[in-house]
Order: sequence, then C-alpha cells, then structure tokens
Amino acid sequence: MKFSATREQFLTPLQSVIGVVERRQTMPVLSNVLIAVRNDQLSITGTDLEVELVASSSVTVQQPGEITVPGRKLLDICRALPEDTKITFSTEGDRVTLRGGKSRFTLSSLPATEFPVVEEINEQQALTISQGELRRLIDKTQFSMAQQDVRYYLNGLLLETDGKLLRAVATDGHRLALCEATLESKAKTNQQVILPRKGVLELQRILGGDGTVELSIGSNHVRAQIGDVRFTSKLIDGRFPEYGRVIPANPGRMVEADRDALRQALQRTAILSNEKYRGIRLNLKQDLITIQAHNPEQEEAEDQLEVSYSGDPIEIGFNVNYLLDALGAVDSDKVIVALTDGNSSCIVREPGTPSARYIVMPMRL
Repeated sequence: MKFSATREQFLTPLQSVIGVVERRQTMPVLSNVLIAVRNDQLSITGTDLEVELVASSSVTVQQPGEITVPGRKLLDICRALPEDTKITFSTEGDRVTLRGGKSRFTLSSLPATEFPVVEEINEQQALTISQGELRRLIDKTQFSMAQQDVRYYLNGLLLETDGKLLRAVATDGHRLALCEATLESKAKTNQQVILPRKGVLELQRILGGDGTVELSIGSNHVRAQIGDVRFTSKLIDGRFPEYGRVIPANPGRMVEADRDALRQALQRTAILSNEKYRGIRLNLKQDLITIQAHNPEQEEAEDQLEVSYSGDPIEIGFNVNYLLDALGAVDSDKVIVALTDGNSSCIVREPGTPSARYIVMPMRL
C-alpha cells in the first residue's frame, strides 16, 4: 500500500473522525484508524463500537490497500508538519512509514481485518434535511439529555418523524427540551429512534456547513452523509417516555421579559443559592418579578425585574441551572415564560416561535 497527498488532504479527514478515537481502549484496534486507498480515494474510519465516522479525500494512489494505525499519534504527526507539506504514506510488513519534507516517522500497525466496520444498517427510511436545521435541532435540545442515568433511554436524544416534521426531544426527568424542523419531503412512516449521547455530540461537532444531510434510519443504526463525512451511530434500544404528557396544555399565566436581563438577574441570585439543589424562588406580581435565593449558611439574595405580566400573584420554585439552560437556547431578545400555577411545570419559549419549547419542572423550597 502506498499513496501521496498534501498535509491538508490527509489532515482534514483525520480530524473529522478523531473524535471517536481514544488512546487507551480495551481493544487495541479501537485506538487505531482504518486507512484505505483505492481509485485515488483515501478513506479514514474511526469507531468506538457505538459511533463510526468515515471521511474521504482525493489522493494519488500508487498501490491500493488498507491498514490500521494509531489515530492520535498520526494526528499529532500531521499537525506538527508544516502547511502544504507533501506526505508519502507506505507500508512494509506490519510497519507504516510516513514521510513529509525531511521528516520520517515509522508507526506500528494492526491488520485491517481486525477493525470492526458497520456495513449495512437495514435502512427503513431515508430523510433529507438541511445541515443548518439538523444542527439547530441538536443545539436546542442536547443540553437536556441525562448523563449516566439508570434509565438508559434518557441518556440520549429522541428523533421522531411526523409527516414533514423531524422532532428532537431530550429529557433528564426534571426538564425537557423539544424542537421541530421541516423535512424536504414527507417521511415514509412515523418513527421514533433514540440516538446515544456520544452520537449526538459527535453529530453536532461535524455539522455546520451549507448543503443537506441524507439521514438513513435503520433498525439498530442511524446514518448521516454530511459532505465527505459519513456518520453512523448505534441506537439505544428502549422506549422513550410519552413526553407529550409533561407539556402543559394551556398555561394561563404569560410572562414576557427581556431575555438577557432575566438571565443576568437569575445568575446574580444563583450565587447564594444552595450549591447542591440550586433552588430559587420566583414571586410574580403585576409587571414585576422578584427572584430570591438562600442557602444553609443563612445567606440570602434578592433581585427584581420589570416584566410584562397581568395575571394573579404566583410563587414558584425552580432549579436555576435548568432555567438558565433554557434561556441560553432562546435566540430572541424577548422570552415568554408560561405558567399554570405554583405546582406545575413552566414553558420557556421565544415569542411567536412554537417550534422550540423548554419545560422545567417546579421545585419545592
């Protein structure tokens, strides 16, 4: 096997897949990347058995073949070489030699046959969505995923097809984030799949350019083609909670506030909240919100903010971090906080934009 390429032709696909490659793995081959060349095409594959990334690039192939080499070491070598260096990559037995300028590196390798690759995903339906919209779905919801919850189906993101809508939902049992985007064509069937946390974060990392994403949903995997990068992730085998039940149907009390002013008032008050439970109390009266916090050291904080509110007085407690996360996902200058009563969840959303909603459960203080 032998090929040559510029440093950038080699580094770009390598950086695209390296996120799933760890230096120390239980299986040595998982700390390697699979390098394959044929027909003047280079493909680099990285996997952690849950998420697989394959990136390709055009190179000059003298001798086709495939081999696996340590991923992080290879990345460090490529980064250390000067820009536009011509790299020659060749194999001899179980050793790999990489030459660039006056530098030469010899790396150990493992056979390509040992590398686990996801071939077919038993596609059930294919969807097309713009990169920007899919990135928005993830950005607006991923912060509400659980981390290492025993209810393993919460440690991921629900993707749901519903006609011409693709819906993303995440919850950790205390708060919920929901966002919807329009598909370019109607989904074949209504379907729910749960993407694991690692897959969500990797997909978020590689999304961002123009163009569309081809999403293929299989029985156990989801696959996305994003430019020269192919993303494949296992799905979580579990049933996502019926999230519709926790979304308040018709909250009657609407608070409209300046998003940044409310965020800053919450951040100031949070300084003296209980470090473990992060509870704050909201007191709402006509056009005024009072935010209070206290902690076991008998310290107290209070902040007031003028808002647009004309309902009855109400007092309710929340985890301040959950409110701040929701406000951080709102893009507009103004924000709506919709309340039912002092014991029910609230909805945080942008004015006039129902496609993204954030539900925060109340706290007893």
